[in-house]
This record gives sequence, structure tokens and C-alpha cells, in this order.
Amino acid sequence: MTKQEFRNLLKNGPIILDGATGSNLRLQGMPPGVCSELWVNEHPDILMKLKKDYVDAGSMAVYAPTFLANRFSLTSMGLESEVKRLNLENVKMAKDAVEGRALVAGNLSTTSQPLEPFGTMTYEKLLDIYKEQISYLCEAGVDYLAAETLLSLDEAMVICDAAAAECKLPLTLSFTCEGDGSLYFGGSIVDAAVTLQEMGADSVGLNCAVGPDQLEAVVRNLKNNLDIPVLAKPNAGIPQIDEKGVAHYSMDADTFAECMKNLYEKGASVIGGCCGTTPQYIAKMCHILG
Repeated sequence: MTKQEFRNLLKNGPIILDGATGSNLRLQGMPPGVCSELWVNEHPDILMKLKKDYVDAGSMAVYAPTFLANRFSLTSMGLESEVKRLNLENVKMAKDAVEGRALVAGNLSTTSQPLEPFGTMTYEKLLDIYKEQISYLCEAGVDYLAAETLLSLDEAMVICDAAAAECKLPLTLSFTCEGDGSLYFGGSIVDAAVTLQEMGADSVGLNCAVGPDQLEAVVRNLKNNLDIPVLAKPNAGIPQIDEKGVAHYSMDADTFAECMKNLYEKGASVIGGCCGTTPQYIAKMCHILG
């Protein structure tokens, strides 16, 4: 997919993304503390049904289960030898699930390591980490790249540089932020988004952290300061953790859909759900958007 083809998708309305992966895998038996990329690789039927259900619900694009399939994160779990295999096989799994009915995005995320001088991670090391994963995602045939749950502008800029060095695919980036738009490693999501737009990002926005009811002002400010599409993929509200460690989210599918319609009207045009959302949430959102 070219960058222009990505933009063309918006001519007929919003780009509908999928909902959560991780929280649904937990409900399907994935234990806490395991590598989700390896677990779905060993339980492909569960992942493939989830992605198929999202497409049936109306998702135009789904995220491949490659969220932390980078060398740094996999090394921390003793899986450094699995970087290539998990990226190639997990993308294939997602592509097989959607059967050409939706785009498949190569999913990247934060290493949670601040760059120097605030941490020990260097620009060069992080660039190599992301370039390696992106090269495998491209080899696997993803339609575009989706970096999500980012914590700082620094790491997002490194991802932009890595993507530009490895391919010409569209790139979307989304930060996890506070309800006021503050990033967890400092700075404002609006300022960060403007910088990423200048670096060639194709869509910038937010995911995870909070529910859509808390993000109207952030989405409106992003829309007012960007020429590229605004992405919104929030949680189904705030989770409550029960005695078994299972998260229960506060927002039902109907309420989520109403709030997402409001975010769409305020300027978000690449939209989906994060933790706590299911195919039912996406179906409700598609229905209310008409």
C-alpha cells in the first residue's frame, strides 16, 4: 500500500481499525506474564478467530500480533532467537485470518526505555531494533506499519527514521497519554504529533490509557493542528482488577460507540478500540457511524 492509497481510504468515511487483542487473549486463557507473541503463535486458532470476528464486525484494518516482537523486548523474555520467526509467522496468521477482506498492519510498540541522557538506550541501538523488526514486517507483506502505545516523542522519531530507512509503507503512530494530552515521558501529544507530521507520518493520535469519554479535547486539539488524519484507539473506560487479576472495563459497547461517534465528529478519522474492547464494540461503533 502506498501513502496516497492510505489517504484515499478516508474519502468514503473513517478507517475502522480493530479492537483489543491482549485483553481478549487473557479471556481466552492466555496466562499473565507470558510473551503474547509466542502464545498466539502456539494458539493460532484463537488469534485467527478474533481477527476474523473483527473483520466481520466492520474492521477495515487489523493489527498483526507483533506488538513486542522486537529484539529488545524478546531478549528480556529469553526469546532473542525468535525475532524473525515471530514477525513472519504472526503476520501470516493475521493475513490468513482476514483472507484479503481487510488490511493487515505490522504492529510495533515501545521498548519502555528512555533514550540518553534520561536512560541508557542510545539512538543508534533503538534505531537498529526497530529497523530489524520493520524489515521482517515488510518481508511478511504487511500493508502498513502501526506503532502504538508509545511513551515519548524520542522513540516515535526513531521509529519514523527506521521506517523511512526500510520501506515506503504508510506509518501510523499513537501515544498513550493522560486525558489532558500529557505524554508519560514528558511533553504534549499535540507538539509531538506536529513533529511527526513533519517527519512524514501518515496518521498520528492516541491509544490505550483512558476511555473515549476523556479524550474530546485532545482529539479536537490534534485535529486543529494537523493536516494528516487523527487516530483514536482508546480503552473501554477505566479497568477494575478483580481478585483473580482479571481486568473489567467500565464502558459497555453502546456507550463506547456513542463516545467514539463524538470523537469522529471532533476530528478523529482512523478509529478503533484498545484494552477491553471486543468485536461487539467495533460492530456497535460501525452501526452508529452508519
